Amino acid sequence: MAPSGPQPALLTLLVLLGALLPGPGNAQTSVFPQEVILPRGGSVVVNCSASCDQPTLLGMETPLPKKEILPGGNNWKMYELSNVQEDSQPMCYSNCPDGQSSAKTFLTVYWTPERVELAPLPFWQPVGKNLTLRCQVEGGAPRAKLTVVLLHGEKELSRQSAVGEPAEVTTMVPVSRDDHGANFSCRTELDLRPCGLGLFENTSAPHQLQTFDLPATPPQLVSPQVLEVDTQETVVCSLDGLFPVSEARVYLALGDQKLNPTVTYGNNSLSAKASVKVTAEEEGTQRLLCSVMLGTQTQETRQTVTIYSFPAPNVILTEPEVSEGTEVIVKCEAHSTAKVTLNGVPAQPPGPRAEFLLKATPEDNGRSFSCSATLEVAGQLVHKNQTRELRVLYGPRLDEKDCPGNWTWPENSQQTPMCQAWGNPLPQLKCLKDGTFPLPIGKSVTVTRDLEGTYLCQARSSRGEVTREVTVNVLSPQYEMVIIIVVAAAVILGIAGVATYLYNRQRKIRKYRLQQVQNGTPMKPNTQATPP
Repeated sequence: MAPSGPQPALLTLLVLLGALLPGPGNAQTSVFPQEVILPRGGSVVVNCSASCDQPTLLGMETPLPKKEILPGGNNWKMYELSNVQEDSQPMCYSNCPDGQSSAKTFLTVYWTPERVELAPLPFWQPVGKNLTLRCQVEGGAPRAKLTVVLLHGEKELSRQSAVGEPAEVTTMVPVSRDDHGANFSCRTELDLRPCGLGLFENTSAPHQLQTFDLPATPPQLVSPQVLEVDTQETVVCSLDGLFPVSEARVYLALGDQKLNPTVTYGNNSLSAKASVKVTAEEEGTQRLLCSVMLGTQTQETRQTVTIYSFPAPNVILTEPEVSEGTEVIVKCEAHSTAKVTLNGVPAQPPGPRAEFLLKATPEDNGRSFSCSATLEVAGQLVHKNQTRELRVLYGPRLDEKDCPGNWTWPENSQQTPMCQAWGNPLPQLKCLKDGTFPLPIGKSVTVTRDLEGTYLCQARSSRGEVTREVTVNVLSPQYEMVIIIVVAAAVILGIAGVATYLYNRQRKIRKYRLQQVQNGTPMKPNTQATPP
């Protein structure tokens, strides 16, 4: 609260003291006090006095409301001036026998500014750019004693005199990342301490600064160059060097389709990932856009994406299930601009169609025919495959290879009878002796005399039936010994035969050499084997 001016009681005492002082000989008007500083709207008591004892005229001229107080004396009067709103110079005058005279008192009104306001700061201030601070001050006096201070928090940035009405003070400060969230304000200082009063301060409301730093490099956009209709792909947009990264926003769009990315924030980086699915209406060339917005700036990257439609090739069999020996046409058809290949068949000229003819065999049952189609989209080759399986009905069949007609096993040995019937559909197999006793096919059994005999194996399916006789021979232990003796005798006879052959051969060689000596024919070195 502004201090009040001097108290009336004190002024009265001062005036009375002044009135007791002797005046000069010439006519003179005196005023006390000569200078007063008081708050706006305040009051002051002023004493007017004349140098003569009985002035014919003594008074005060002022536009201010005045009231004469106290009875006064012969040569002085005391006035109370009230509601002083501005600087004023009330004048005391007197008319004495030796002349007329006057004197002024100087009233200085002080008051703090009515408005101290820091101009609004930019909503976002880029890092590295200078910030202009502007403070406006309305009112306040005396202006010679009024100073405007611009502040960063409590740190003084600039101190200037208040000039003009309203007064405007500006300064420029560089902005860094450290200034994000800092408060700026301005303050007025009315310094009346030299006048015996105090220091009066008024401070504006603070404004908080938001700084940002968006790098000059565009965001990195990772996306497929081609997208197939009704398929889902992932798009990733990322950027480093952002501050404050939590305030950055990402916009992703493919053509007119706005994407909904999931944004992951790092220390000073972000990564936005979104799924994109396109429809047939979007087929053709579309623009993929990634924009990163921070503060008042935007960085963006654009890419061209080609959207295409490429159905899988169609593999056609004249019949998916045929009987053995039936002719089957296999066809592969694809997009008109694609090139197809039928795997496992002779090579054909490239084009959107391929076919061939085959005669179905049992080996073709379960055979897969795979068609591969290739389409060029925006310089890239995309592939599609389709597979169909052929079923061949054949059989039933019982072959010597898979169902031997004769088994000879030692008695009491462990054996597993094996007989495999072939066909599609798979036939049921039964092997019976005398129509009732089964042969345990595929099971390990102990060979007994009861197992011996001839079995009729029958393979039956919806396509018919085939039969085959299988004979099981069981060897007794005595018969096994006879076999061993016969085998041993055969081995001995074989060895004896070989020895006899070698003996006769050597004898012929010696006889031949003796004849050569008797005939006088020189013998040649034996460099090669002699014929037998």
